[in-house]
Amino acid sequence: MLALRLARGSHPLVLMRRLLVAAASAGVGFLLLCSLGYASGHPAHSTGAVLRLLWCLVPFAAAVQFAVAVARTDPSTRPRSGLSAMGLGPVKLTVLAAVSTAVSCTLGSVVALLLFLHLRGDLSGLPFDGAAAGLLDAGAPLPLAAVLVLLTLVPVSAATASTLALRARPVSTARVPAAAEDDTFADALPDDLPPVPATPPTGLPWGVALAAVGLAVEAYVRRSDGHSLLPLPGRLATTPVGVVAGWTLTAIGLAMAGPGLAYLSGRLLQSVRPGAVRLLAGRVLMDEARRIGGPLGVICAVLSAVTSAYALYGTGPRPFGPLTALGAVLVLGCTAATLLTSALEARQDRARTAQVLLRLGAPASALRAATALRAAALLVVFAPLTWLIAQLAALPLTA
Repeated sequence: MLALRLARGSHPLVLMRRLLVAAASAGVGFLLLCSLGYASGHPAHSTGAVLRLLWCLVPFAAAVQFAVAVARTDPSTRPRSGLSAMGLGPVKLTVLAAVSTAVSCTLGSVVALLLFLHLRGDLSGLPFDGAAAGLLDAGAPLPLAAVLVLLTLVPVSAATASTLALRARPVSTARVPAAAEDDTFADALPDDLPPVPATPPTGLPWGVALAAVGLAVEAYVRRSDGHSLLPLPGRLATTPVGVVAGWTLTAIGLAMAGPGLAYLSGRLLQSVRPGAVRLLAGRVLMDEARRIGGPLGVICAVLSAVTSAYALYGTGPRPFGPLTALGAVLVLGCTAATLLTSALEARQDRARTAQVLLRLGAPASALRAATALRAAALLVVFAPLTWLIAQLAALPLTA
């Protein structure tokens, strides 16, 4: 009940993010129900039904990642002294965030069920009733237990992942430089002033190695006869298993290497006698590398996969249907939204520091210039990497 009351009184942007989580949950739930409908309508094709269900894991993971990012940026999950006095400490706020995430995802699952039944023709009296009866195997019955299990996967997984992410979030501690204890500057410093960035992320070498292994698997496992060991559902039956397995390994490797690459981008900004703006931009980017590096690596992998698919099918007929397109839109949308949400979380964490700098006389244009420099540095590092991975991934398919 408290989660619903907080949702009613939330800022419109917070409500918008929760609605986007519900939309992502609805899309994943719809794909899961489509896989169930295919399994019910084609009992002799059990292997194909299992494969369709397995391919739903990619948008499923993207939706859960987005839900976790939204939970981390929710203002109601941030500990405050007033809430602690009322008995709402960090543990109860974490539970509250998990409940809010579960409510949003459950709303999306209900919408997915209603839309699925409507397009199958099970719900009548509305426009487009039964418009996709053939695609969704309307003649096959749906097991109620299987429907409930599939629709609860996203809410339960998102709530659990949000709980783990919020409990692992570090708590800020007061830190004021000793040299400024007797100065008026110390009075203006926020209590949660971030320290100088600590040791760099350690996942860069492992991420690069895993991405290289993924590209090697994609090139090596490709079969010369054009048949696939693990075909994709629909009309993507000739896609080699090495493409899927290799892209998965490459995506995990880029997600591991992303924080290290973001950290190196901050170091590059501070090289060769930096000024105040470049120094500020580099230090902030180094401090935020672990937060935004992972989503940047994931979206780099997704964009490279899209580029590879365009290089393979861009000039010919598209061998995919509406469900494959829906999954691709979900993955692209969720990864992009996760990146933007992580950037928003980083902005919220440094809001007090920015206010202190403005009170001390720093021009607002300098802060905007530092933000632009951080974006430009990340673009310079990740854009060529995305293009290179895309070209290497598409090479075995087009050769």
